[in-house]
Amino acid sequence: MARILHGAIPSPNIWNSPHTYELENQAVDPDGIADAAMRAIRAWRGVTVLDIGCGTGFHLPALAADAAQVVGVEPHTGLAAMAAARCAALRNVSVRPGTAQNLPVADASVDVAIARWAYFFGPGCEPGLRELARVMRRGGAAFVIDIDASRGAFGRWFRASLPSYSPEAVERFWARHGWQRRELDLRMVFSSREDLAAVLRIEFTPEVAEAALAEIDGLEIPYPNVLRWRFF
Repeated sequence: MARILHGAIPSPNIWNSPHTYELENQAVDPDGIADAAMRAIRAWRGVTVLDIGCGTGFHLPALAADAAQVVGVEPHTGLAAMAAARCAALRNVSVRPGTAQNLPVADASVDVAIARWAYFFGPGCEPGLRELARVMRRGGAAFVIDIDASRGAFGRWFRASLPSYSPEAVERFWARHGWQRRELDLRMVFSSREDLAAVLRIEFTPEVAEAALAEIDGLEIPYPNVLRWRFF
């Protein structure tokens, strides 16, 4: 039976609906903007990459195509098992149950760390930042990709679904900790309205999801994100 490791930050969209979240992963960023932005800052060819909150391992094969070693860490053991199965044929990939604040990797063993829509959401993630300082090699870089809730219709829907979220407080947090930032103008492109609706319904409250669906013409959604990074 799947279990959640102690200290994990709840992720109800993927934890409760992994197959729908797979549709979301397939829809996001068909232009490869996020990966290109990270590679321009710190490429990962031939080095060790850590994917924090790897979920079902969607991004692990692409990382493994260039990296010498890829480690996926996931606090939901059921999702970790799915990620391990996905990458079973990739000899340079390992998947380990673990949390961002207790990473199952050695000191100074990681060249590039990536957290994509996972754990590092701002105030409260200080334990995870301390773990990054422990595991990163000198000259390594950590990246955090997250929704930019201050921009666009998607940001408005996000704030309506989570009114306690403060984009201003999040920005102050990251600036205080010395991270750099860049806006990413991503998009989601779906193959059907049914897939689009299913993803909206795991991302937002029922009322917000239906209102958002009524606003959207076609199969594409602008998806404002922000890339944050720090060198070690």
